[in-house]
Formats: sequence, structure tokens, C-alpha cells
Amino acid sequence: MDNAVDITENFGTLYHPKSALVFYESKGLDKEVYVEHFDMDRNGTPINAHPLTEREAGALAKALMTEKQKQSAFLKSGGILPTNILHINPSTDKGAVIWYTKSQKRPLYFIDGLGIPSGTAHVPPILWQATKNSLRVFALLNKRRPTEKTTLYYAPFFNIYEDGRVCMGSVSIDIKNSTSVEEFTGAWEDYFFKSYFSHLMGENSPVKGNCVSLWKELIATGRTFPKEVLKSNTKTLKNLLL
Repeated sequence: MDNAVDITENFGTLYHPKSALVFYESKGLDKEVYVEHFDMDRNGTPINAHPLTEREAGALAKALMTEKQKQSAFLKSGGILPTNILHINPSTDKGAVIWYTKSQKRPLYFIDGLGIPSGTAHVPPILWQATKNSLRVFALLNKRRPTEKTTLYYAPFFNIYEDGRVCMGSVSIDIKNSTSVEEFTGAWEDYFFKSYFSHLMGENSPVKGNCVSLWKELIATGRTFPKEVLKSNTKTLKNLLL
């Protein structure tokens, strides 16, 4: 019995060979290079060999330049740099951004086990620090633009370690090398707020009082986040720049 199943739809993006280049080099001290272009038939077999034309060479150069531009676009601004950006390290390998957001209303999601209904609530001003694959968040006491001396507070959320690192759980992070700084910060804010809060990290509450009771009340009443429940830590913004 033939149990073969077509699973090609489960594959990722499929790439099909379209053309090929073969470089020939002459022997001797004065080496000359000759490039031959091949088309590919539907089976991937090279056909129609011919010298590389100026048009084909131009198309190849354009494709290579576009890819190079994408690689150098990481964390570049799409226009005037947003005023909430505090620091940028544009390195492709170790790139990072520090930015802040003012107090705002955001949809928040909680697992059933916490006993907090998902809903919209006010969140405090937040300081964000992110690389391609990691995120740290801290709370701020007011909406003013932070300086190096600004005191940081524990972020009053779940899934956050004492040093500000966020446990993203099963969230799939996809930050590309062509991502602008605006796309980068927006993506991380979405990753954070669209994931489900599930548990406290460590033994201490990140707020003065009960964190579960706090968010139950804020979602039920819609009142402004009470800054008096924030707990300060030993860090300032300058510590994140070291």
C-alpha cells in the first residue's frame, strides 16, 4: 500500500535555480578571466551558455548592492531620529537600542492561572534596552526624558528577572539585519505586550504590595498607574551604558 504523503506545503520558502555563472581563468602570469552565463531549465539543468552580457552584469551588481545596503541598514532611522531614542549601537552583531515610552494604555494578556482578566490598563513610563534577541525593561517615575542620572525602578510586570531581563517564553523573535530603529523598537514593544504574562521571577514582588491585586484593580477600574507602588533599584540609566 502506498502511504506517500505530499508534505511540500509544510516546507519553508523554496528557491529554484534560475541561472548560473562559470568563471574561467587562463594559465600563465597574465591571467585573464572570462565569465559565461547559463540559464536553467525547469529541472535545474544549465542550458543556453553565453558570455555574460552588460545587462546581466548590471543586474548582478544591483542585486549585490541591494543586499549590501540591507546589511548596513540595521538600526538606521527611516527619517528624523525619534525623540524617545536614547542610545544606539548600530553594530550588526552586537547592535542594541535604549529608548523610553511614556505612560500609556496597553492591552495586557494574562494566563488563566494568575486570576487576572486580560484587558486594557495604564502602564507606567518604561525604559527599554534591547538587542536582536534579548530585552530588558525598567519602570520610570515620570514622563520626562531620562538622563544618565535618572533612577530606574523595577518594571511592575510578570516574567521579568530582577536585573530587568524579560523571559519571552515561546515568543518567536525575528529581528532582521535590515530592520530600522523605528521597526526595531516597535517590534520589541509588540513582542512584550502581546505575549502572555504568566508568573513572577524570583521571590520578591516587583512592586510595593501584591502584583496580582494591582493589575486586577487597574484593569477593573481603568485608573492611572499609581507611581507610588514602584520600587527603585540600585541602577541608573548610566549603568546601562557601561
